[in-house]
Amino acid sequence: MRCATIAIHFAAVCLIAGATVHAVGISKQAGDLLHEALRQQGGEEKIRGIHSVHFNALGHRDWLEESERPEGPYIVEYDQISESRDVEHGRWKQGWEFRWALPPEFQGSTIVADGVALRTSNVGARPGSQQQVQQAEETLELGPERILLTALAASDVHLEPDTVLQSVPHHVVAFTWKNSPVRVFLNADTSLPTAVEWTRAYPYDTFWSVWGDVTTRVYYSMWWLCPNGIHYPLQWDVFRNNLPDRVLTITEIKLNPELPSDEFAIPADAREGFAKNGSQTVDQQPFGLSGEPPQEVAENVFLIPGRWNIILIKQRDGVVVLEAPAASAYSAQAISEAERRWPGVPIKAAITTSDAWPHLAGVREYVARGIPIYALDQNVPILRRVVAAPRTFFPDRLAKSPREPDFRVVSGKTVLGDGDNRIEMYPLRGETTERQLMVYFPQHKLLYASAAFEKDDGQYFYPQTVWEVIHAVEREHLQVNSFITMHMLATAWSDLDKAMAQAEAGTK
Repeated sequence: MRCATIAIHFAAVCLIAGATVHAVGISKQAGDLLHEALRQQGGEEKIRGIHSVHFNALGHRDWLEESERPEGPYIVEYDQISESRDVEHGRWKQGWEFRWALPPEFQGSTIVADGVALRTSNVGARPGSQQQVQQAEETLELGPERILLTALAASDVHLEPDTVLQSVPHHVVAFTWKNSPVRVFLNADTSLPTAVEWTRAYPYDTFWSVWGDVTTRVYYSMWWLCPNGIHYPLQWDVFRNNLPDRVLTITEIKLNPELPSDEFAIPADAREGFAKNGSQTVDQQPFGLSGEPPQEVAENVFLIPGRWNIILIKQRDGVVVLEAPAASAYSAQAISEAERRWPGVPIKAAITTSDAWPHLAGVREYVARGIPIYALDQNVPILRRVVAAPRTFFPDRLAKSPREPDFRVVSGKTVLGDGDNRIEMYPLRGETTERQLMVYFPQHKLLYASAAFEKDDGQYFYPQTVWEVIHAVEREHLQVNSFITMHMLATAWSDLDKAMAQAEAGTK
């Protein structure tokens, strides 16, 4: 779906003449299949003549990154989409309304033009990032109206072995696009594309960057005969790494509409903001928050405020890093901060308390350095997936020097260290917090409650998880004066009692 010019990838020169003839023959067969697919879609001339598309759609997205369990069922977001594609000039706009079980609802749009992205919403406008540029590229170059032409333009287009998809035989046409492998599954009976698959890295995306090389597959169905004899699929089912990501159903479509002259306008200040920060990867984000220095919540216990808080704990025989969020590079910065604060003191352990993808995205750095990692028993499978994720496009330290992880599994009360900064870890085992750990500092009567809850506009917007943490503390007979979460600074424990009283009374 790219708006940049398709990169040319030259096939390796064959030294054996017979091999060269074979490669050319395969390429010709692939080209014949693509030309036939274009004919069945309405004709190559008509498909090449599509210079703009506008549609309205309904859909839903599975919150793979935020749901209670990695295997689902998933929290569902319901979407209303209005999308404009300037295929001719490589510009894209998507207006959206997102709704889910809890307020607020989000409305806004994303515009990508000339390699620049702008995001607007009901909370304001801001420059986008390369994350949206990647999305626009895939939309514009791998979408239904362009995929066959993009494949034909590739220098290495070839056939792969036939396969059976949805119980129907399919031909598989493969090629390279922007250094990424792409496969098109052509129905052997109709010649139309049933699915398009590509593998790519998303280093600018908070959630997908953790998985390294991500494979996306889009299934097309509900083909519709549009004016001028063009066939277009109205339902798209998107899977990422074999997980159900989203479903989109088009309710109204126009091919070659005249789009408003200002449809893709991006203000100058947004372009300047994008030029300054738009190409920053997740790995390049700064450590902590500007203007918010580390807080010593107890002697030799430092909270590093950030989008995801980290706590550094010095014990008698080494430093414990509580949480491994964001990215491998972020963990490397946390380790550097600990080494700067306590020179010569080793990192003895890291603790990851949640299965949410951005919260454990930095665990690979500790694996690469041979540092033991304490984790909840139920989270070991997803941690192993993170550690095993291939990273050929943007390799980190672990990809360059693979090694086995040293997981220390927490199934019940687990003690780490001694003295004043002794740590006790407890599984939360709540209905919605079953994949989270509590970390308790008995000498300080301080509790770290993972990412169980946070405040929005001064209110605990999810009182269920507040209730679960309170009852877990009661179950383990802990004496807590104050607490911290991944998204909250140190707060008096009594604040939770007030929140529960308000929630149960139905007041704010």
